[in-house]
Amino acid sequence: MEYLNDMALFVEVVKAKSFRRAGEAIGMPIATVSRRINGLEQAIGLRLLHRTTRRIELTEAGQLYYERCRRIVEEARLAHQQLGELLEQPSGVLRVSLPVDFAAIFLAPSLGEFAQRYPGIRFELDLTPRKVDLVAEPFDLAIRMGDLPDSALIARKLADLPRYLYASPAYLERAGEPRRPHDLAQHECLPMLRQPPAWRLHKASDASDIVDAAINGRFHVNSIGMMRQLAIQGMGIALVAPEIVAADVAAGTLQRVLPGWRGPEVPVYAVTETRLLPAKTQRFIEFLIELLG
Repeated sequence: MEYLNDMALFVEVVKAKSFRRAGEAIGMPIATVSRRINGLEQAIGLRLLHRTTRRIELTEAGQLYYERCRRIVEEARLAHQQLGELLEQPSGVLRVSLPVDFAAIFLAPSLGEFAQRYPGIRFELDLTPRKVDLVAEPFDLAIRMGDLPDSALIARKLADLPRYLYASPAYLERAGEPRRPHDLAQHECLPMLRQPPAWRLHKASDASDIVDAAINGRFHVNSIGMMRQLAIQGMGIALVAPEIVAADVAAGTLQRVLPGWRGPEVPVYAVTETRLLPAKTQRFIEFLIELLG
């Protein structure tokens, strides 16, 4: 397509918000930049930029065109980058958004191994419960847990995490041990914030045997780490992945409750804007699959 170079130039101008700064960044005279953008607008038949003496702004058509052009230019750049990376170690800054508890419990103990394996990669890890915008924000990927809403983003499942019930010996001594799922209604439970007032439990020996057990509890939290600490302190029964409490079970500060039952598995996804990934991102996803598998 004859306009590809001008599309790339248009993206640079929008990012720089200036013909002059765009020209300086790519080593092109400002007059040439302006002439080529004018030619692109004439070829399309629509005004893409509002020009003032101080700055430029996108028109409505320009905003739409920029979003399309940015993706095309980025994918072309990544295609060239991937070919080069076939001959060298992955490198560059890897920007990842992760849930706080996932990063602390699952990733942190093994991240050093990945860093040693690929010394050319530098890391920017944003630990936040916020759902970052992978289109508008400069992240390579985001780790998401739980069911995903429909979107145009690309989601690759990393694992399904099982969940079981745990409580401290002190709590069970004080409150008694539940013998069946419906006994949980008489206990202090530790649900996640904004979770429905019931836990769906599957019988370990028969996954088709499902019970919706009503639960009550004084504490509703949005942190698995906080939930674990409350369970250790005897504040109630927690439904968590076994990896989260493995050290506590080994130390005797938590123990399994209702061992014949388990909660629904929690899916973990790596979410990206595009399927065309640089080697640094692809290697990290492969590492997470290996780690969680």
